[in-house]
Amino acid sequence: MAAARGRVLDVTRLVLRTGRSTLTGIDRVERAYLREFLDRPEPLFLLMKQGRRQWLLPRSAGSLLEGWLADPAQLVPRVLVERLIARRGAPALAARRLRRMALGGAMPDGVAALLARHLPMGGWYFNTGHVNAGVELLAAVRSVPGMQVAVLVHDTIPLDFPQFSRPHAVEEFGALVEAVVRHADLVICNSAATRDDLARQARRHGPLPESIVAHLGTEVAAPDPAALPEGLPLDRPYFLALGTLEPRKNHALLLDVWDHLHATMPEDEVPRLFLVGRRGWRNEELFARLDLSPHLGRTIHKLPGLPDGAVAALMAGARALLMPSLAEGYGLPVAEAAAMGTPVIAAPLPVYLEFVGDYPVYVMQGDLYSWSARIQEQLGSDAAVQGAMRRCVPQLALKTWAGHFHHVLSKAC
Repeated sequence: MAAARGRVLDVTRLVLRTGRSTLTGIDRVERAYLREFLDRPEPLFLLMKQGRRQWLLPRSAGSLLEGWLADPAQLVPRVLVERLIARRGAPALAARRLRRMALGGAMPDGVAALLARHLPMGGWYFNTGHVNAGVELLAAVRSVPGMQVAVLVHDTIPLDFPQFSRPHAVEEFGALVEAVVRHADLVICNSAATRDDLARQARRHGPLPESIVAHLGTEVAAPDPAALPEGLPLDRPYFLALGTLEPRKNHALLLDVWDHLHATMPEDEVPRLFLVGRRGWRNEELFARLDLSPHLGRTIHKLPGLPDGAVAALMAGARALLMPSLAEGYGLPVAEAAAMGTPVIAAPLPVYLEFVGDYPVYVMQGDLYSWSARIQEQLGSDAAVQGAMRRCVPQLALKTWAGHFHHVLSKAC
């Protein structure tokens, strides 16, 4: 019997995320691909870059990696050498353990031979994390007889808004777009808005390869109030802002709003604002302002590193999710809030209009007074009434991972 065509999923990004209690949106997408491919019968391999070397891993490595992502406590040093490596962090330990399972490793000039040896009938290489998708690797993969390349593009924010990105991200993302144009057989876009942005950025390199729009699946963790930090003040109505504290998320507007609320409302009526997310980049002014805010610890609370169950518990009880972002690739928190029936106040970004329609209340990003007014309107009804309203919210036609993979794998099969 002839060998079946296989799949190769790049997990370089996921290995770098081991040990974290929470994953970013892109991490969650890559993990969804790992789970899906592990559940399917087709031959599965993983690719992991360490330094200049690419390591080809067996299916069993995927099950191990998924376990570490689900429960970081599973990744513990076993012997002295692992304890020494673990001092460099969980990703270093994960990479060492995975390398010991590898079917082989190769420098760039040997990647094609490595893949050809283990995938004699070819197959598809999937890169879903914006990492390890350079021209050199994609060209090597595509040079293998029968191998094709699929790349999932989440956004073009580093090129469209370089002022919001790490300096190296602009150069790296420009290289990603070039690699996609030159060597991808299929481009998977999470939204029509992303595909339009990508097509615009791709013009300098050539026409965009075949592309599809496959909206991301919406998964909501089971609320776990027991996972919330001890002593978290839930004694008054609260709002939730979910995402890394980086410039494009526009947390500065929310600080302005809370200054305004404190100036115009009695102290004991000002709602709480929970900022759920770790500190990001190029945001020193916001960090300094937040650390010195007289409202910090009173009505504004920083909550980095919450597990999914705790975030879901906060989402379930929030008067609204606040998303004043200046740019988004997709915005999974908005979809998750809609799935739970939690109100959303958001900037009118094209991607939100595309996948949740008129579910949110839309307010322009710089309109302080309208944001303050909409937030105060959400305080106008008591919790019991809000709960009843949520139960009556018509279900949106939110996208599922099953639908996403049906669309993608009908093309990449």
